[in-house]
Amino acid sequence: MRYRRAAVVLSLIFLSSYAWAEKRVALVIGNSAYQHAPQLTNPQNDASDMASKLTGLGFVVVTGRDLDLTGLRQSIREFVGKVEGADVALFFYAGHGLQVNGGNYMIPVDAQLRSNNDLDFEALPVELVLSAMERNAKVNLVFLDACRDNPLAATLARSMGTRSTVVGRGLAKLDTGVGSLIAFATQPGNVALDGAGRNSPFTTALLKHLGTPGQSITDDLIAVRRTVLQATDGKQVPWDSSSLTGPVVLNPSPVPVATTSPATTDATDRTVELAYWNSIKDLTASSFFEAYLQEYPNGAFGTLARLKIAAIAERERQTAEQGKRDSKRAVNPEDDAGQTDVAVLEHANPMAKASGSSAGHMTTADLTLATQSQLARIGCLSQIDGKWGESSREALQAYAERKGLKLASLAPTEELLNELKAIGNRVCPLICGKGMEVRENRCVESGLSAYDGAWYLTRYAKTDCGDWRELSTLLFVRNGVVSSSSGFSGSISSNGSVNIATTFVHKGRKGGNTLTGMIKGDKGAGRFKGTGAGRGCSGTIALKRM
Repeated sequence: MRYRRAAVVLSLIFLSSYAWAEKRVALVIGNSAYQHAPQLTNPQNDASDMASKLTGLGFVVVTGRDLDLTGLRQSIREFVGKVEGADVALFFYAGHGLQVNGGNYMIPVDAQLRSNNDLDFEALPVELVLSAMERNAKVNLVFLDACRDNPLAATLARSMGTRSTVVGRGLAKLDTGVGSLIAFATQPGNVALDGAGRNSPFTTALLKHLGTPGQSITDDLIAVRRTVLQATDGKQVPWDSSSLTGPVVLNPSPVPVATTSPATTDATDRTVELAYWNSIKDLTASSFFEAYLQEYPNGAFGTLARLKIAAIAERERQTAEQGKRDSKRAVNPEDDAGQTDVAVLEHANPMAKASGSSAGHMTTADLTLATQSQLARIGCLSQIDGKWGESSREALQAYAERKGLKLASLAPTEELLNELKAIGNRVCPLICGKGMEVRENRCVESGLSAYDGAWYLTRYAKTDCGDWRELSTLLFVRNGVVSSSSGFSGSISSNGSVNIATTFVHKGRKGGNTLTGMIKGDKGAGRFKGTGAGRGCSGTIALKRM
């Protein structure tokens, strides 16, 4: 026991002193609740977990979640104000991003991007953050988990006509100044996976490997790459660009320290205990708090640790009981018709306020909006308007009924918000109409998934089409929706019927092509016809699955 405690002391003291000796500042942003695009499941979790990880590594962390354009600017400004003179600056972004003309943009949750003119007013370039970091810090680390499939990119591309080729898939390669490293969730121009768990595959690997004791950031990222490759069956390959001039170790290995006097040791113990508590206080596994009590049976946070253990046990008990009720209903659904078997919703944390008020650091407006965002994320609320009305109360009641809980109030509280944030999966089911099926939290025509993937489209001109007789392009199909990086868009119906269009501007005149056809198996055929400036150009098309 004594030797194990001594090892913990030495390790934590070294890590704490090293972190405090360096000035480390991080900006962590996670955008999930997009208002004009499908909401993302993981980025908010990714940001929360990365913020905790980086705090444990000695960073002062500026965190932003579900930020609109104003909020995104404010978070960046706060970060820039703190980063001056930093030894290490770090930026982590999870959410939608896109590349236009080789530049990368972060997309706020309120962006619409209906035209090219909107780009400068509704999105922020990643380079804005990177340049501020490189001006102020010695070492700069950037992690971009923003290569997800982005429908706003397709909307923007369609609005740009023949210039749509400047809107690329995923993110573009970034040039770095000396002392910087940029890591992408996947290679430039590719789309990363969201993942089925709490975090994306890339962030999951970062949380596991970032700050491995005694290991450089370069080796950390090699481990990250291997983990993501394994988790995605080789479909996603994290990529990085570095101009670091030496090894950067976020978590140096523990080293021996000199024997101290009893008075110094007592002070050291208190410092270590505080560092230890700060590193575990927000965790949700009781084993960490049991280890604290074993290490510090008379510690300053003993009472809090015991309450945390009790809260976790109660949460696990409620989850187990809910599982039993769900199993019973699945086996004997008729037995459930005449009874109400609900549990009283108690705060998972016994230290939480007993009142239903929103007393805390959040304003009523912020609390309402955040609670609505969480209810929408778990599928119980269809519209986020910042007003706690009848639809919000019905959504909260639906959540409680699905979880087998009895609510004392249908008003938002910070305790309720924390409960909702802890839920990883959808709670309220998505109900689709006849002939529709649920796919990735959307209602789509039954059978549309058969066409998902990449397709090679070739147009064969049979009349005068200017300077070409044959043109090919790559299309992407998801849930029957057709998109591309070159401006093609449209749909494929459940019977394989194809309707695609593209527009362009030629000599100041707007033109386009309309394409129709039929897909059978992995191939398709049909015709195309020119419109506007392309009138007179027509021919046949061929489609082939890649």
